[in-house]
Amino acid sequence: MDWILLAELSTNGVFVGLMYALVSLGIVLIYKTSGTANLAQGAIAMTGGYVTWALATLVGLPIWLAIPAALVGMFGFGLLMERVALRRMIGQPVIMTIMLTLGVEIMLRGLLPGIFGAAVKRLDIGLPQQPLFVGELLLNRSTLIGGSISLLLILLSLFFFNSRFGVVMRAVADDQTASWSVGIKVERAIAVAWGLAAVSATAAGVLWGSTQGIDWSLSLLLIKALAIAILGGLDSIPGVLVVGVIVGVAESLATGVLDPLVGGGSRDVVAAVIILVTLLLKPHGLFGRHHIERV
Repeated sequence: MDWILLAELSTNGVFVGLMYALVSLGIVLIYKTSGTANLAQGAIAMTGGYVTWALATLVGLPIWLAIPAALVGMFGFGLLMERVALRRMIGQPVIMTIMLTLGVEIMLRGLLPGIFGAAVKRLDIGLPQQPLFVGELLLNRSTLIGGSISLLLILLSLFFFNSRFGVVMRAVADDQTASWSVGIKVERAIAVAWGLAAVSATAAGVLWGSTQGIDWSLSLLLIKALAIAILGGLDSIPGVLVVGVIVGVAESLATGVLDPLVGGGSRDVVAAVIILVTLLLKPHGLFGRHHIERV
């Protein structure tokens, strides 16, 4: 095996994994605050991509204005989703809330391509498409930039959880009843978590949409995000960062090494294998707390 090829695959995989991790970040934010697994995160990423494309193409906003507008709009979408749908599920079994988020995922996956058309939408946010040569390595320049932006946003989320409001959200995650008793507005903390999850999904949808286009397939990022969240621990942001890199490198190596042997398709198997093996052998993940309940 060519060591240069392995280095290229691994390096590109690191930055692809960081872009996956940005989607997974929203799952962890919601679970840390409300204890609910959000299965709509992939479709929310797709929705954010479509909204950005519509603002830039149909409305005519410059891309530097369309992206912030989409982020603000999707933050509001997250708040609305929590207020209209999720808050009604308080006191219900956790599995019902999870099924509700899955229903939202399926609805958005079918609704938006029906509104905007099934054709792939091109979103140009200014990322260079030319490859980057580093010595003998051939790297994907847009993926490197997208992964770097994802890393920055994940690190910002770590700082946020150490802020005053972040401490409030962590308190809600630890004990909602105790938080209520000391005057913390639990509903507001959970709503903000949904809004922030929608923002992270939108940022990921824009980055992925700029590299592969925007269509229903963006919602399939949910599978990668779930694999990262489960292996990293559903309540661990550092776990998202570390495991995102692991998953990205594993997928990239599988594509370059296994695909020529098995005829393709190994990339899609990696995430599924990670989910199954983790749930069987280490259900709380590498960085999760042991009291996490898997549903």
